[in-house]
Amino acid sequence: MRVIQTVFGVFHHFDLATELQKRGHLERVYSTWPWARLKREGLPKERVESFPWVHTPAYFYGRSKLYRVPVAQQLQLINTALFDSWTSGRLRALERKGTKVDALIAISGSGTNTGRLLQQQGGVFICDRGSSHHRYQRNIIAEEDRIWGVEREPTSDPRVTAIEEKQYELADAISVPSSFAVRSFVEMGVPREKLRLIPYGVRLERFHPVAEPSKDSFDVLFAGQVSLRKGIPYLLQAFDKLKHPNKRLRIAGSIDRAVKHVFDRLPNASVEWLGSVPQSELVNLMSKSHVLVLPSIEEGLALVQAQAMACGCPVIASLNTGSEDLYTDGVEGFIVPIRDADALATRMQQVADDPALQERMREASLNRVRHLGGWSEYGAKWEKVLEELIAGKR
Repeated sequence: MRVIQTVFGVFHHFDLATELQKRGHLERVYSTWPWARLKREGLPKERVESFPWVHTPAYFYGRSKLYRVPVAQQLQLINTALFDSWTSGRLRALERKGTKVDALIAISGSGTNTGRLLQQQGGVFICDRGSSHHRYQRNIIAEEDRIWGVEREPTSDPRVTAIEEKQYELADAISVPSSFAVRSFVEMGVPREKLRLIPYGVRLERFHPVAEPSKDSFDVLFAGQVSLRKGIPYLLQAFDKLKHPNKRLRIAGSIDRAVKHVFDRLPNASVEWLGSVPQSELVNLMSKSHVLVLPSIEEGLALVQAQAMACGCPVIASLNTGSEDLYTDGVEGFIVPIRDADALATRMQQVADDPALQERMREASLNRVRHLGGWSEYGAKWEKVLEELIAGKR
């Protein structure tokens, strides 16, 4: 079985490529990052090819003072089209050399024409989507902006949505990392039988308890980008409702400046805005916190939950974080609906009022992470899915 991959940048695709390489299945992984960045992923150079000519300058443009949304969107479309054309050429080159490729795993948005070409050659085309259905994602984020009165240029381009949805239709299968993502695709009309649920592997070597939570305070932690998508307004509202004489909410992550004014007008008492923190400090924060709260509106599978659990920190998260694929409601933490500050406050209060419950969840979290699948298990699941799809094609 020979497999190729296409990916914008790196994401989890190089973890997958490493697992496919170990199993003798990787033919090539094609990326839009330069080799100078990709070599740190540890794959042999002959298995990695790069088309960095648009993505790399677009990346630096996105961090410059010249940044404008329409220009960035146009660069994304150009990169998508040229990368797809280039990978189609690389596939034809493999065919000319007599190398039969059995499957393409393309991160969503990439590889549309390459996938169609491989299907014509008798191979399997899998679209790998790391989050919810693109239109579902676009709609729910736009809705959140309306709820909080945020007016800004849409960062989600309908032309990209069209490319993604064409790919969903064309692909032999669509892989997603969480049950929430599966539901979003079904809600948008994609047949359930086309979807493959393959949760990401978890690498937790750097995450373990390094301290104990204080017995004299109640410390709540959020870790991630500080944005509307992450549900920060509901967290601030919920924390304000929490009754405790010595409570503290630490928010670790870079702030989306376009919506900072929303956070500023919400309750901020006993809230510490830490900004981005290094991983070593995050381990310390997780170990000292009584609970991690992640009330995201939408994301594929937030592995920060598993990282917190590995530090002995129970989790309260929304259903739209992939939480149900990582832990059990009421055992290692709690799972609540999105946009529900009251439910968040109730569960935080429950943990704050019951130190024995907090300790049970702490122990359950440490026990649960020992059974979470690593990247090797992720590779094994992919191998099984690939074998099934290739056999069905034949």
